[in-house]
Amino acid sequence: MFDASTLAAYLIAAAVLVFIPGPGTAWIVAQSAAGGTARGIQAAFGLETATLIHALAAGLGLSALLATSALAFEVLKYAGAAYLIWLGIKAWRGGPATTAAAAADAPPPARISARQVYWRSVMTGVLNPKVALFFLAFLPQFVHPERGMVWLQFLVLGALLSLIGLSNSLILSFAVGRFGRRFGGGGGRWKERLTGSVFIALGLRLAVQQR
Repeated sequence: MFDASTLAAYLIAAAVLVFIPGPGTAWIVAQSAAGGTARGIQAAFGLETATLIHALAAGLGLSALLATSALAFEVLKYAGAAYLIWLGIKAWRGGPATTAAAAADAPPPARISARQVYWRSVMTGVLNPKVALFFLAFLPQFVHPERGMVWLQFLVLGALLSLIGLSNSLILSFAVGRFGRRFGGGGGRWKERLTGSVFIALGLRLAVQQR
């Protein structure tokens, strides 16, 4: 399906793109800081699931709609921004009490389940139109229609990118999770506020982006 030179060029380019810090990195760091290594790993799998969805959508031609339709781009962009900001506000409001006395009387904050973290991460990745446009611009350079099954070529390339991204995110999750346990103890309010601040910042960043 791919010759050795094409595959090697793609893997090098994909690795460089993955290792450059971006919104995905900020998302993993925030989740790992708030909930430890396990939560960072759950977020990583969610983001990489979104990567596969975008790759398949690009292969089926759905991403072309975002490239040609300003309305579709704007709708998806603001939906994603609103979702991230909503998560940020929820994290800010959901932290534990600030004083020791209040903390003693207040019930412990509800833990976010692995399923919630995973699906939030999937939604965060899927609702980012910039990612869809990136796949539409980046992956076709390595796809050869004359070899047939274009959608499968897109999916294979997306899977390779996802594996590289997952490896990077797992390392990041372990590093940040270990840092959080050593210096932050349990799940203090600062962790929730840090997470909420990152979510809101990502949402605002997405809202002001242009095609």
